[in-house]
Amino acid sequence: MMGAGDGRPAEAVGVGVGGAALGFGAGALADRLLDTWPVLAIGGAVVGGANGVISGWRGIYDWRRPQGVIGFALDSTWSLVMTAAGVFSNVFGMVKTNSDYLPELSERRNVHVYRRGFVPRKGFATTLGNVVGGAADVERESRRHLIEEHEVVHVWQARWLGPFFPIVYVGWWALAALYGLAMWGTRHRDRPVGKVVETYAYYSNPVEWWAYSRAGRWRPSSMIDGCGWRRPMVRPHATVLARDKAK
Repeated sequence: MMGAGDGRPAEAVGVGVGGAALGFGAGALADRLLDTWPVLAIGGAVVGGANGVISGWRGIYDWRRPQGVIGFALDSTWSLVMTAAGVFSNVFGMVKTNSDYLPELSERRNVHVYRRGFVPRKGFATTLGNVVGGAADVERESRRHLIEEHEVVHVWQARWLGPFFPIVYVGWWALAALYGLAMWGTRHRDRPVGKVVETYAYYSNPVEWWAYSRAGRWRPSSMIDGCGWRRPMVRPHATVLARDKAK
């Protein structure tokens, strides 16, 4: 079962074929550059097609707006690496009992959202590609805000950064964790070492800094005082909307 309701068979076929074609083309280009033909072309077609079928069936792309078309194009080309992670998360959510897919936060929103789904860290929502797991109690306004203003930022970060997204995220985490250990040993021995490392490796990660700032939640209360970025990276989404309405 791919989602709630009867699904959209025609859209699933159309978006699946389109995603496979775009994925094949992107993979073929990468094969030419890396001299790996036809490995990446086939892989791109499989990932693009699988994402297209699932996303088309559920009707997540908003074809009436540029964001929907751009999101689909990026998911099927530049961001195929992260889309593959999203396909994994979707398959996990379909197989796992009681993942609880949330169509009200997904349809024409350019994203798949699960109340549970793939959640490696309890209590934290997890975004892989265009799939958000661990949305949890979205009936609470604060939790719904977290999904719509923080996790959706991660979805678009993955689209814009493409294959560089995991490099930036994991690379920063690894280096900043070592830095956090050094800072704990030299300046913050009175604080829990795990919290110091988390402040530098997770919260100060540019990807997270961007998302927390956009959601208007910088600095998170879990950060250690005196560690990490002091000011938000960008203005909150609500502030930007208010400015635009005032024009």
